[in-house]
Amino acid sequence: MKEITEKDLKKLYYSIGEVAELFNVNTSLIRFWEKEFTIIQPKKNKKGNRLFTPKDIVNFNKIYHLVKTKGFTLDGAKKALKTFDKDSEEENKIQPINNDITDEIIIKLDKIKQRLLSLKTIK
Repeated sequence: MKEITEKDLKKLYYSIGEVAELFNVNTSLIRFWEKEFTIIQPKKNKKGNRLFTPKDIVNFNKIYHLVKTKGFTLDGAKKALKTFDKDSEEENKIQPINNDITDEIIIKLDKIKQRLLSLKTIK
């Protein structure tokens, strides 16, 4: 299944039927995952109909990918999402790059590579 991003979604709100159709699943699965995962928080209108934002759909896509594609359990998916959120926050922080350290690491890695290649030819 193709990954869905917020850029792909044109509307402000999507009904539960539209979300189910996007992922080719039953609406009951969407309701179930809504209860299981706190990152899916649709708004409800006066009638009680769920209205999913593009952000909800992107989060649903992450869950779908973890559970249906990668075979995670629900608990495993919850843990992975927490880790994913922390990693995303870290990626967004600007960190200076120290070129001296980078060059030093590259030199050490090259030495290790040469040593491993020499061991490979010995055997």
